[in-house]
Amino acid sequence: MNTPNEATNPPSTPESSIPPQPVSPDLPSDAGLGMILDALLKRPETLIRFLCKAQSARRWLLLLIFALFAYALYGLVIGSFSGGQQWMAAPLKVSIGGLLSALICLPSLYIFACLTGAEISLRGIAGVLFAILTLSSLLLLGFAPVAWVFSQSTDSIAFIGTLHLAFWLIATSFSLRLFGHMMNILRVSDRKHLRVWSAIFIFVCLQMTTALRPIIGKSEHLLPTEKKFFLTHWFENISNNSTLPRERY
Repeated sequence: MNTPNEATNPPSTPESSIPPQPVSPDLPSDAGLGMILDALLKRPETLIRFLCKAQSARRWLLLLIFALFAYALYGLVIGSFSGGQQWMAAPLKVSIGGLLSALICLPSLYIFACLTGAEISLRGIAGVLFAILTLSSLLLLGFAPVAWVFSQSTDSIAFIGTLHLAFWLIATSFSLRLFGHMMNILRVSDRKHLRVWSAIFIFVCLQMTTALRPIIGKSEHLLPTEKKFFLTHWFENISNNSTLPRERY
């Protein structure tokens, strides 16, 4: 027979061990660069939602300017390997290469995004692309101290080139994941088009490193005098690394 206390007390229910996640508030329309970068690192879905519906170009212009500045800073680390004219040439080439790669691939990105069924404007997709560049440049800045240590302690162009390439691939791979947030916000499940575009973008960036060579090492010419595929250029440098002096590229 139940006691009065047992009769009046309702049965206990197990409490959820995972509390509900609060919804991140939208960024204000007058958000500055600091707030935008903070959202990019901590709440990327909030920034992407903000960029997708933004009517003004001011937001992605801030991202683009910062990305070019951050690429230039990383370019200083690259230039420190050879010194001389590379102190100026490497930052300019890294920034210009990133900008040109983005502008070359922007039209195809908009077309591919439309093919997925995403309802987004050209201005919105440009904002997402420049957010990708910004995140990539931020990650490269994080790798910059490590790259500088190796730049000052080795003469191997092949090793330094491989190190910078690995850092760039890691940074780009993580930054391209912002497309996932964009597709979730736009409620689009078909993402194969953007995967194909991501591969195209990576190939364009890799070819740009050869089109603007030398970025690592020195040369008598500021820009190349002959056309080469990037794999051909890399193979020549790696195979000749044992006899390749630091003054060449």
